[in-house]
Amino acid sequence: MTEAVVYQGEPGANSHIAAREMFPDFEAVAMPTFEDCFAAVEGGTARYAMIPIENSTAGRVADIHSLLPASKVHFVGEHFLPIRHQLMVLPGAPLEKVTHVFSHVQALGQCRKTLRALGLTPVVAADTAGSARQIAADGDPTAGAIASRLAAEIYDLDIVRSDIEDEAHNTTRFVVMSAEPEPAPKGETVMTSFLFRVRNVPAALYKALGGFATNGVNMTKLESYQTGGQFFVSMFYADVEGHPEDESVALALEELRFFSAQVRILGTYPASPFREAIREPAENRPLRPSPAV
Repeated sequence: MTEAVVYQGEPGANSHIAAREMFPDFEAVAMPTFEDCFAAVEGGTARYAMIPIENSTAGRVADIHSLLPASKVHFVGEHFLPIRHQLMVLPGAPLEKVTHVFSHVQALGQCRKTLRALGLTPVVAADTAGSARQIAADGDPTAGAIASRLAAEIYDLDIVRSDIEDEAHNTTRFVVMSAEPEPAPKGETVMTSFLFRVRNVPAALYKALGGFATNGVNMTKLESYQTGGQFFVSMFYADVEGHPEDESVALALEELRFFSAQVRILGTYPASPFREAIREPAENRPLRPSPAV
């Protein structure tokens, strides 16, 4: 039986592309919401969920952070997907007749310069692939959509402008979630993700994180967000390089636990090769020219 990896959105979404790239032999199954993705994994109807957690332009995906504390999922992998937005219309429809463009609010914001240059009115929709499906169904030649190249193929639309995102670095990081932990072996280049809540004492966060500095552990991400509708209790999400069984990481986590009311390791998983690529100094990376409009 073919195993499944679920993603939020409609066929042709960027999450669909990420799922196909990382799990080409799995069935990629669309889900309406992130909650549905979590439920499918926790309930055993899917092996993995491919979930976006942050974007280099738009920042974190807030819905995910609110779901993690109560979830039972484990992080078992990560995938970085460069986001390339395509402007698409009905087959044969001239761009000159298009007046408005549908897409997810983040996609519209990431293509603001191109839309302004073309004089097109942005219209916020639920998601990118859903916008492509909708204009194909409506048959309105004055409507366009911003979505992926895969969405254009699925819904038989013409791409009239390619790669119209304003920032060439536009990249989304996905995490792979599973109902069971699949810890990466010690010795590999790995990431460890965890949630924690510090004790309500002065300088608790400073003291809790001090162990990572003194033990030379690189923390690549630290975010705070409120939980339970309270303004004085913060939950923190963090990523660090290394394995919990590494001496340096183990000592840092021991100190973290001492000053925290709660610590939960979400998972230890192989670091994406993309991380090594982005370590290269910016001045040595090739620049991609802005798309012509």
